[in-house]
Amino acid sequence: MTETPLTNGSNGANDTSGRPADTRGGEAAPGWFSRLDRDVRTAIALFAISFALIAASRVLGPNFGSLAQMKAILVISSFLMVVAFGQQMVILLGGLDLSVASMMTLGGVLAFKWIGGADSAVVWGVPAILAVTGALGACSGIGVSLVKIPPFIMTLAMGVILYGVTLGFTQGTPAGQPSAALSSLFVSTPLGAPILYLMVLGTAAGCFLQMRTSFGRKVYALGTNPTAAHVAGLPVHRLTIATYAISGASAGLAGILMLGYVRGVTLTLGQSYLLPSVAAVVIGGTSIVGGRGIYLGAAAGAILLTTLSTIVSSLGIAEGWRTIIYGAVIFVALVLLRDDFALLIKRSGFRSRTQP
Repeated sequence: MTETPLTNGSNGANDTSGRPADTRGGEAAPGWFSRLDRDVRTAIALFAISFALIAASRVLGPNFGSLAQMKAILVISSFLMVVAFGQQMVILLGGLDLSVASMMTLGGVLAFKWIGGADSAVVWGVPAILAVTGALGACSGIGVSLVKIPPFIMTLAMGVILYGVTLGFTQGTPAGQPSAALSSLFVSTPLGAPILYLMVLGTAAGCFLQMRTSFGRKVYALGTNPTAAHVAGLPVHRLTIATYAISGASAGLAGILMLGYVRGVTLTLGQSYLLPSVAAVVIGGTSIVGGRGIYLGAAAGAILLTTLSTIVSSLGIAEGWRTIIYGAVIFVALVLLRDDFALLIKRSGFRSRTQP
């Protein structure tokens, strides 16, 4: 049996990635970008596309493409980034959370009622709201993991129930006061709004949780092969429940932040974030069947979608068309992320012409 060569033709050194080395001569060494992890390359590409779109929007008017607009887009994208983190954790398991819109609305409504204008209430109000939304997310996880209800059905039902509960709780009109402490996160300063720094810290924390903790590695393992994870003795039920709890808490946090930004809530507060939360995760390189993806890509996807939405809104395009654009972006991303599509590209002559 012929073994796969493990050395190159020049020095016989093993490839540092552990993969079979390329034995073809006359080919230049790959650049630094090619040596990066695939998910990291996707994230960098999305950040670059977002920047290019902002710069290109300059043609729409003098107020577009400026540093101020870039800061505004980053601030607006913070809500989607928070929701996308929880959504991505669920998708990494191979699931889907359709309750994030109702959970986000509930978080905003509770913050409007419990925190109100009392800044001191932020200290206990925010953890209490995250505990409530996290517990409700855990209920979805219990339904998926223990009762074996498909994630699509379970989270859809949870979303409908939460909307009904919120409607009954508010009688159709949320009562409360805006919080000055939450609004201060979005006040512009010469160094930028505080929310921008929280975005950076949050992104770093999300990446650390996924890639550098035992919990994160177990989530990847469970999403890659649930059967093997169960055989290996991983706490499958606890991991699933905890992941859905994280998604619920993330959506609740996004609702709290939205209250600080708009200084008010409605029963449709989170409605426009359901589809974009999935789109941000998918175009960020996360496999819809689970087991692959990083939060940096989802964050980049959120910024790209916010950039697109801002430009589309400035062109006066209706909300319906924006939804169509989101759907098209998800479809294109799913096609481009297919392994067989990548193989087709490689076989179509896009490789270096110097190869023999």
